[in-house]
Amino acid sequence: MERQKQAEPIASHGKQEEGVLWLTMADGQRLFLRDWPRHQAHHAVLIVHGLGEHSGRYEALAQWFLAHGYAVRSYDQRGHGRTPGQRGALRRHDDLLSDLASVYEHYSASLGRPPLLLGHSMGGLIAVRTVLDGRVEPPGLVLSSPALRSFEAPWLQRLAAVLARVLPNLPLRNGLPLDGLTHDAKVIEAYRNDPLCSRSVTPRLADFIFRAGASSIADAWRLRVPTLLLAAGSDRLVDPSGSRDFSNGAWATKQLTSRFFDTLFHELFNETETGRHQVLAQLLEWLKRALV
Repeated sequence: MERQKQAEPIASHGKQEEGVLWLTMADGQRLFLRDWPRHQAHHAVLIVHGLGEHSGRYEALAQWFLAHGYAVRSYDQRGHGRTPGQRGALRRHDDLLSDLASVYEHYSASLGRPPLLLGHSMGGLIAVRTVLDGRVEPPGLVLSSPALRSFEAPWLQRLAAVLARVLPNLPLRNGLPLDGLTHDAKVIEAYRNDPLCSRSVTPRLADFIFRAGASSIADAWRLRVPTLLLAAGSDRLVDPSGSRDFSNGAWATKQLTSRFFDTLFHELFNETETGRHQVLAQLLEWLKRALV
């Protein structure tokens, strides 16, 4: 019998920390949830973070959504942030998809309506793969620099597939070039000094990212949810050609709006002010059209 998911407040020094919950998955894994509630919110959004980071890095984006009438929730994916467990490790290949479906279902039930879904980088990959698989049906989907294709060499991707079978949770360095996160040096320095950010990945997680990216591009024609794709043309962490191929594949669905920012780096919502303003302006315009 599947274990029932439970939500409970987290205690900090004997006191409940406002806006923070634990959610227990069917396999017993506890996920750290972070809420930014808004009284009488018109809409809500669930944010899915990327590889090696955590929900707390989305404070500025959450505040932007709050100012535009949205309640916000995010969570630390298994192997990340304040969620316990080995860094960058999975028990099963599709753990992150199942986790997102469970968190989304729980948030929808608490709201009384389904929220918008926004995923960044690996979180964007997880969000779109979960939607394409029919595990969730959000009213809208936003993808920020989704990890649909990697710069890693084909031989390294094949090695990850082999290691995923024999040494699935071998701790490895993810090798992401942090100086390509954003043009904002303060954001990069904060990332480097953040104890909740990790540089670890395992073969099973890497193999999942490679395979799910390729399958999502191949399945782009199945997109049935209004979607905004925001891609950084100067991305050095994920290959933006994956977003272009996904955009081409989803063109006939008439569900996808794509916006490419040729000079911006990977973390579009953490770019320097001029670039960030352009990204948020495109997001706001799309929200007004898509969520009427």
